[in-house]
Amino acid sequence: MAASDSKCPYAKKCGGCIYQGKPYEEQLKIKQKNVSSLLGKYAKVAPILGAENPDHYRNKVHGIFGRDKRGVVFTGIYEEKSHRIVPVEDCNIEDERATAILKTLCTMAKQFKLQVYDEDRETGLLRHALIRVGRKTGEIMVVLVLSSPILPSKNNFTKELCKRHPEITTVVMNVNDKRTSMVLGTRNVTLYGKGYIEDELCGLKFRISPNSFYQINSEQTERLYQKAIEFAGLTGKERVIDAYCGIGTIGSCAAGNAAEVLGVELNRDAVKDAITNAKLNQIKNIRFWNEDAGKYMVRMAAEKQKADVVFMDPPRSGSTPEFIEAVNVLKPKKVVYVSCDPVTLARDLELFESKGWKARKIQPVDMFPYTGHVECVALLELKKKQ
Repeated sequence: MAASDSKCPYAKKCGGCIYQGKPYEEQLKIKQKNVSSLLGKYAKVAPILGAENPDHYRNKVHGIFGRDKRGVVFTGIYEEKSHRIVPVEDCNIEDERATAILKTLCTMAKQFKLQVYDEDRETGLLRHALIRVGRKTGEIMVVLVLSSPILPSKNNFTKELCKRHPEITTVVMNVNDKRTSMVLGTRNVTLYGKGYIEDELCGLKFRISPNSFYQINSEQTERLYQKAIEFAGLTGKERVIDAYCGIGTIGSCAAGNAAEVLGVELNRDAVKDAITNAKLNQIKNIRFWNEDAGKYMVRMAAEKQKADVVFMDPPRSGSTPEFIEAVNVLKPKKVVYVSCDPVTLARDLELFESKGWKARKIQPVDMFPYTGHVECVALLELKKKQ
């Protein structure tokens, strides 16, 4: 169906939801076919796990501040392959509470006479708004990304925002004063509340700070992680590696069925949250390292350390030959690969197979309805010697 037939008026310019306007069952059929085409030669691809409710699932909403020709402040997203801002008032996949807060921020910008940032002239204050919602806890964090650490009337602004939206539990000012395409800067100042929110996943609590990575579809993430842990087949005796661990979600969920979990993550803020999350959930058999996952695995292999199961959840670009070779040297009983891009997963499975590994199961999960993205969990084991 063409974008013009979509029920979303922004689909043509946005480019994010390529399946807007298609019935959800049809979307799942297309994704199943695509994943099977890419990965079917490595293992049988199980039927995709679709979402019970494919609408308004995004627990993280990002709005870019802009101003139209009449001077009216709006938030929106960048037009596909450009830095032109498309004004967006309602989004079919974003949490509705977050959308309402974005609208309020626009009206308050006028009320408090706050200028919108112009990236060409490098003038103005308001750059972005980032809103994160705890789907289980209901906690909401508003992050105002500003070009300067000086927010005029910040106390009154914060008080007014929370008065209009009492559901907000924390407000954070993030300072990004560099000419960059990155949304967040490195400095956070808490204006109200704790400076973070908590959410629940697979029965555990997780702290989420402004810069932390956290899956955007909480409901489908639980299904994804449950399937990953099912594939691992833990008995309580295993030493588990959680590579690219983020804030420790997969490793923490697996810890109750393992002897020991070692998490490794490059993002320093995520590691701090991971350590806090382990304490929050009283998990005592998990440790975390702030290090590149590939280098960590190479060192483990050089030291002839043991690992029974390796969970790996790399970025969209996939893993690296060095990491895969290190896994091959360690020779765990099982590798559970969580992938957000079937294309790079196919590339990495090819490399694993060349080293004597075999994909036994592949489970696609529709984490991002209406978009072309699909998450997959693959179970790998060493081929039995003939």
